[in-house]
Formats: sequence, structure tokens, C-alpha cells
Amino acid sequence: MPEHQSATGPIGVFDSGYGGLTILRSLASRLPQYDFLYLGDNARAPYGNRSFELVYRFTLQAVRELFSRGCRMVILACNTASAKALRSIQQHDLPLIDPSRRVLGVIRPTVEVIPSLTATGHVGVMGTQGTVASHSYRMELNKVSGEIRVTEKSCPMWVPLVENGEAEGPGADYFVEKYCGELIESDPDIDTVILACTHYPLLLNKIRKAMPEHVKILPQGDLVGESLADYLRRHPEMEIRCRKQTAAEDSAARGSIEYLTTENPEKFNPLASMFMGTAVVATGITLEG
Repeated sequence: MPEHQSATGPIGVFDSGYGGLTILRSLASRLPQYDFLYLGDNARAPYGNRSFELVYRFTLQAVRELFSRGCRMVILACNTASAKALRSIQQHDLPLIDPSRRVLGVIRPTVEVIPSLTATGHVGVMGTQGTVASHSYRMELNKVSGEIRVTEKSCPMWVPLVENGEAEGPGADYFVEKYCGELIESDPDIDTVILACTHYPLLLNKIRKAMPEHVKILPQGDLVGESLADYLRRHPEMEIRCRKQTAAEDSAARGSIEYLTTENPEKFNPLASMFMGTAVVATGITLEG
């Protein structure tokens, strides 16, 4: 049964692992007055090479878990989950679970800004194998503007480099230069590149050095943060359900961030702290469904 419409709860943020923390960090910075509840399915990560059916099943389990903990809105801060599970959950599951709740992804907010940024109409997408194979960015960009040419590049080594603490190491230089070079070689007219994986901002400085100077590099965090702020402005009924009770009384009140992981928290916390730039203490859970 849906909870009472006037009840409030945190904004849920889900990712298969750690990368969604870069989205969470931007959301919390852009919308500090809200509470956030992060869930990382680290025990079953990565999702990038898993089937559509399995990603959908795991993502739905996570959404249900966040709903059960009071979230009225869940952001899929995972490109693979957004590509492989979002539409099915929105169309088939939400009407049965609670039509008043919302599940949003990271792909649409990213592509909406592209037409205003590209001068050549040639755009690169760098992501995991699963995101690239889904062609979700290509399809969404075609909906926004049929005149944009999209070149996609899978970067299978970037996530392992980040998660093994090698983002600043010489091994990262090699693979960043390799994938960036291959992308530009595929289409020298590219002037805008979407980083379609939430781990990639940790490689941003190296990516900028490896790309031609005129190419715009777009991490997703700020784009998703601004999109969510706009969404809440346009949907006051949802904004009320996500707003902290104290925020209505004190506009300076800052929200809280809580963390859940399917991994051992002692393993999760150090790397999560690196992504967030502050100490993270998570609670371990098990997802079932």
C-alpha cells in the first residue's frame, strides 16, 4: 500500500557500486537542504557486463529497498541501470508499487544539454561495455536532435583503475590516452564528450590532458544536480514529499546523508570516503526480491 501522500522521506540514490557517489556528491552540494540515502550494490558489482534481465532485477530490488526506507524519489546514479532498467521500472513496476513515487535516471539530464554545447554536431560517448552496448545515449540524443552524430567508446579498464586506487598512477595515463586517442581517431570532428560512467570524473584531469584542447568534457554530476533541482521546482508536490521537515522552518538547515552497501562496510567505507571527499560510515544490508 502506498504511504500517505503527505509523508516525507530522503531522496534515494542508487548505484551498482561506488561511481554513483560522484552523483551524490554533486546532488548534496547543489541541494544541501535535502536528506539523501545512498545504496551501493557493491557485492554484485559491476553491472556493466551483466544481461538486461539481471540488471533490471537487481535494480528493482534496490528501488524497492529504498522505497521501504521512506524514499519518495530514487535517482539511478548508474548509467548501466539507467540504460537497462529505468524504462521498465517506470512503465511496469511503479504503477503497481506506488504511482506517486518517482524513479529517475542520469542519461536524459545529460543529453538534454548537448545541442547547446556542440558546434560541430559530433559527440563522443565514453562508458562501460554495458552502457555502450545499450546505445542508450545514441537513442536519447537522436530524440533530442536527429542531426547529432554519436561515436561511442567502451573504456573497460577505467573503472578497475579507479576502484583499485590507481586513478593517479602511470597505468591510468596509458589507458586514458589509449581510449581517448581511439575515440578521436574514430571521428576527428568530435567537439563534445560525455563521460557516461560515474567513475570517470576521478580521471577527469588525465582525460582533459589526453583530449584536444577544444573538446568539451562533460562529467554528469553537475548536470544531474541541476536537472533534479529543476525537476523539484517544476513538481512542487514531489518537492514537498522530499523536503526535510526542518527545512520548512529553517531555510539554512542542512540535510543528512546515510549510506547502505551490500558489501562489508569495512571494505566499502575507505573507497567511498575517497569518492565523497569526507568520511563515510555505511550500514551493510542484503538485497532480496
